[in-house]
Amino acid sequence: MRKFLLMLEAGLLLAGLLVAFAAWQQHVTLQQKLILPEERLLDVPAGSTPGGLLNRLEEEGVLHNAFWLRQYWRFNLDGASLHSGEYRLTPGMDAAELLALWRRGEVVQYSLTLVEGWSFRQVRAALAKQAKLEQTLEGASDAELMARIGRPGEHPEGRFFPDTYRYVRGTRDVDLLKQARGRLDEVLDEEWSKRADKLPYSGPYQALIMASLVEKETGVPDERAQIAGVFIRRLQSGMLLQTDPTVIYGLGERYNGNLTRADLREPTPYNTYVISGLPPTPIALAGREAINAALHPAAGKSLYFVARGDGSHVFSETLGEHNQAVRDFQMKRRADYRSSPIPQ
Repeated sequence: MRKFLLMLEAGLLLAGLLVAFAAWQQHVTLQQKLILPEERLLDVPAGSTPGGLLNRLEEEGVLHNAFWLRQYWRFNLDGASLHSGEYRLTPGMDAAELLALWRRGEVVQYSLTLVEGWSFRQVRAALAKQAKLEQTLEGASDAELMARIGRPGEHPEGRFFPDTYRYVRGTRDVDLLKQARGRLDEVLDEEWSKRADKLPYSGPYQALIMASLVEKETGVPDERAQIAGVFIRRLQSGMLLQTDPTVIYGLGERYNGNLTRADLREPTPYNTYVISGLPPTPIALAGREAINAALHPAAGKSLYFVARGDGSHVFSETLGEHNQAVRDFQMKRRADYRSSPIPQ
């Protein structure tokens, strides 16, 4: 019995020493500085495990004793899952800070801004330039793209909400477009529910078309509702909208920066100097302010407007007043004349 007790005591002592050594070794390993000559991004693909990443960093010479760090993650961090993406590693960071970064899921974020007034072609070009997005839509037609985001048969123009969207490396381009498409539904539904009475729209989509015209006609916040008011009064009185941006959109890549009388007479599905009513689809991305203006047009009697040349417009009630404004502001253009605001 005495011999057994001595062996038990020795075993407990040994176990205590092993525990103490493990604790000390883990502490030392956690405090080690990562070997980083400069900042770097650590790519963590979907499905990666902390153990696999620690082994990889040890092989690259960034840290030592990955075994103890794996055990620490397993027993002290409850085996927490790891968010995919990129993690920013900086000189001076220690192993404990690395594990804390992983546990918080503090991945590097990127952003893509879709701008009010952009065409869908510009949206696709901006997506294609995002190196950190997983590009899955290259070569896909617009119709195929819309089918992939769950909107088969839907015309893509103006169907995405202009905003800044954040994403992490490995996000698919199609998922970002789904988010922008869903965001438009949210905003349009919200604004439609608060619309003014007696608007000449068959539904929210026509309001979106009108908002795109307002978006392309002016960037002056105070004018959006006035522009919408002119267009709605023209619709209600059976007048053609006669808005240049629809002509330009209908010309497509043939537009060379100068509208001619022949362009205004050319019959396209979008030329509102030729067709009556609204064009068949939006002609650009419309922001919330333009959508709100289309649903809350300013009251008044003006039926015409012309650009002053500084981005703002002169509104007229009669054709005579309008013709005079055209003579004053377009036929005598200054060298710095602009029909729209200078881009900020």
